[in-house]
Amino acid sequence: MRIGELADATGVSVRSLRYYGEQGLLAAERSSSGQRHYPSGAVARVELIQQLFAAGLSSTTMAELLPCILATSTRTEFLSDRLHAERERLDLAISGLLRARDALDAVIVDSAPNDGVPR
Repeated sequence: MRIGELADATGVSVRSLRYYGEQGLLAAERSSSGQRHYPSGAVARVELIQQLFAAGLSSTTMAELLPCILATSTRTEFLSDRLHAERERLDLAISGLLRARDALDAVIVDSAPNDGVPR
């Protein structure tokens, strides 16, 4: 599949797909004319990359972890430790966001007009 087809299939921009390749996250073969051709598993790989980006992992961390994630025979304590550390980082970020939302809710309540009309 060519890069435009992969972009269409995943909803990811061509520019992002090129970036994934530059970072070692997504491999493509080159045709004699230099066009990128991706294997059939590329759609699933891009979806996994998108999920990991959404979880807040950097491309550097992904490049380090993807080989271990994708090859069950190479899953190690290192991978487990790194994934648990990333999960803990996300939990802390979520807690911070929930506190920020609660503070915003308090400001909204305090700044609401007191005209006796329920909101």
